[in-house]
Amino acid sequence: MKKIFVLDTNVLLHDVKAIEVFEDNDIVIPIVVIEELDNFKTDADDRGKNARIVSRMLDEYRTKGRLSEGVPTDSGGTLRIEMDKERVLPSSFVFNKSDNGILNIAYFLKKKEETHKPNNQKPVIIVTKDTNLRLKAEAIGIEAQDYTTDKINYSELYTGVAELEVDAAVIDGLYKNKNCPLPEGNFYPNEFIILKANDGSKKSAIGRVGNNGDMNVRLLPQQEPAAWGIKPLNKEQRFAMELLLDDTLDIVTLVGAAGTGKTLITLATGLQRTLDEEKYRRLVVCRSVVPVGKDIGFLPGTKEEKLEVWMGAIYDNMAFLADRKNPDDGEEKAKYILDSGKVEIASITHIRGRSLPQQYMIVDDAQNLTPHEMKTILTRAGEGTKVVVTGDPYQIDTPYLDAESNGLTYLVDRFKGQKNHGHITFTKTERSRLADIASKLL
Repeated sequence: MKKIFVLDTNVLLHDVKAIEVFEDNDIVIPIVVIEELDNFKTDADDRGKNARIVSRMLDEYRTKGRLSEGVPTDSGGTLRIEMDKERVLPSSFVFNKSDNGILNIAYFLKKKEETHKPNNQKPVIIVTKDTNLRLKAEAIGIEAQDYTTDKINYSELYTGVAELEVDAAVIDGLYKNKNCPLPEGNFYPNEFIILKANDGSKKSAIGRVGNNGDMNVRLLPQQEPAAWGIKPLNKEQRFAMELLLDDTLDIVTLVGAAGTGKTLITLATGLQRTLDEEKYRRLVVCRSVVPVGKDIGFLPGTKEEKLEVWMGAIYDNMAFLADRKNPDDGEEKAKYILDSGKVEIASITHIRGRSLPQQYMIVDDAQNLTPHEMKTILTRAGEGTKVVVTGDPYQIDTPYLDAESNGLTYLVDRFKGQKNHGHITFTKTERSRLADIASKLL
């Protein structure tokens, strides 16, 4: 049975191609959504860009017929823009809110279906990423859903590490031959395997699945990797540094709570590969400019002076790496590195439209990006560029995103299995005892 989907503005801004994912069903865009798109279209951020894209798409549909009557979509359904014909919501709803305008149209369509098609009525469903709108819709008997097309199951997110119990002979063979056939199971290229003996002994070994097609487990080198004086403090950091220093990988994703060392080891390996080894032309560090709590408003000064407020975590880590014994000297050395032109700090906004070949690119705090924004950033990478994407899915400051719908977890889920991708999920906090307790209890 066909359905009528009423789309909220945030769905179209979240995924500009949302119109084409509802197959052969009817898509209704309330007129208040068009007005909101018009309000956003002049914004210089991603929301404004997406509003302009959606408006252009709707204008193209207009060439197929009258949008007020409905036009066919490429997926076999119909698309129409619906006006507020009459107010049918209970009087307790205030009509100066756009959400209630969407509710009113959905309620009107539901009543219309019940009246004119009692035996063959189409279900009316509001699709929105706004939790409160879903609650209000439920209160008046209208079905409401989140936009789940790009959602993943975070509890089943690929971790990049698997632990297996095997015969002791398998472990002995791995140490002897430096590799062994992969045991039965579903494994991915570049996944780390922790092998433990099943005979009660304490025999164990750590290997990594190859990425050349043979899917063998290769024993990790005895010598731990290091970069700019930073050595791994636990197995997860060891695995991450192995991936970060591997030239066969084009993209590495690191997911973990605050204080697990994601940004520090990523920055250390980036500086090592760029400044010391000159493998890459430049180190580019970018992150989304999203405030935690109330925004501090307009910031005066140059682009660099404005970014300094948002990039404090990057500057802190760079100063620490430059001189771990003397913080004051570390800040001076970090400033010298930035002035050298080999390291660039930028916001996500400044990355759009650029082409970045032969560079080591770090995308920090990526949990605040939508899947569409993540795609936009990754397509900036030119030939020979390595991209490292880090973030904590539980520290999202962007409205309408959560642990299952943000660009970081979406990227991890979609890229697992690619030969040029490696991933690690961090679980152990190393910043301080307080940071560890806070991440667990708060």
